[in-house]
Amino acid sequence: MSSERVVLVTGGNRGIGRAIAERFVQEGYRVAVTARSGEGPEGTLTVRADVTDAAAVDAAFTEVERELGAVEIVVANAGITKDTLLMRMSEDDFDSVVATNLGGAFRVVKRASKGMLKARFGRVILISSVVGLYGSAGQVNYASSKSALVGFARSLTRELGARGITANVVAPGFIETDMTAALPEDTQAEYRKSIPAGRYGSASEVAGAVAWLASDDAAYISGAVIPVDGGLGMGH
Repeated sequence: MSSERVVLVTGGNRGIGRAIAERFVQEGYRVAVTARSGEGPEGTLTVRADVTDAAAVDAAFTEVERELGAVEIVVANAGITKDTLLMRMSEDDFDSVVATNLGGAFRVVKRASKGMLKARFGRVILISSVVGLYGSAGQVNYASSKSALVGFARSLTRELGARGITANVVAPGFIETDMTAALPEDTQAEYRKSIPAGRYGSASEVAGAVAWLASDDAAYISGAVIPVDGGLGMGH
């Protein structure tokens, strides 16, 4: 069944988004990624889109629909950070992060929902963060935007759950990416101490959870928050 499904991953040119796109390609899905720059992994269709721009999102979907067919699985992964303490956080630091991380998910999912309603099938998977529920000093903007995705998925589940559409949240913890690799070694060691698993996760481990939520095995799971964090955020 999977090979007939069309997947769109936003921010699929690097890091976790790229790993998710690669996993769907391996499993035989037809995969498109949005990117502001760079290209998605081999076997994917890359479309240019800035998720803060509704017209750009619409154009990207139109291109994917023309090349691959209607999007049945959407993974809202595109995100940015502008970390600073609240007292120093500018209006733009807050607004731009929320516009991308939350507003981007809204624009992409709204556009995807048209085809899903028609097909009476859909998988909406929102990439959040352990920080969304656990909190993090210097990340009021980022944590707020990621926490909001839970309310988004649960409201969507209540709206569209009877139409064969699920909406779930994956909340990664510390994952080995370029961003974490850039941290000083003592900072990395400090973070590792707080993770029960004693290590960072891999982007492919996040991708595995996403692929499962997209599968037929997860058809009765909706409005859930699936942590992939080595136990860091337990109970949050």
